[in-house]
Amino acid sequence: MNVTAKLSPDDLARACAESMWKDDQASQGLGMALVDIKCGQATLSMTIRPDMVNGHNIAHGGFIFTLADSAFAFACNSHNERAVAAQGSITFIRPGKLGDELIAAAREVSKSGRSGLYDVRVTAGDVVIAEFRGHSRTIGGTLVPAGPTDSDKTSTT
Repeated sequence: MNVTAKLSPDDLARACAESMWKDDQASQGLGMALVDIKCGQATLSMTIRPDMVNGHNIAHGGFIFTLADSAFAFACNSHNERAVAAQGSITFIRPGKLGDELIAAAREVSKSGRSGLYDVRVTAGDVVIAEFRGHSRTIGGTLVPAGPTDSDKTSTT
């Protein structure tokens, strides 16, 4: 029986996120949290700490990019096909501030063959602070093993 075939697309996405999250020291180390995961979508949060502000006393753009990139990663890996970023760009619209809880909401725009296109909106409350676009490429393999299939079972008679 193929275990992943019994999961709904959103349940499979959550299983993929759990598999990725357990080894994602970067996202965890920055205090990110998985808020919501669905097929082709991911929402992560991160609060801007004192060690994340720059000389202008605003959130360093690298941390905002990293939050968006992490949301992108969870969205593009939600189909149980291992995927990595091929390209990513960000437009900073407003500054994030010390203490802001940033929310990065990623959504799949298109997926064809090994390539995917994802948009990520980063907000602080109702204020959009950045827009990110990422291009993904699958690299082979899965995050959640399918489990044994009926053809894998051997008879013991």
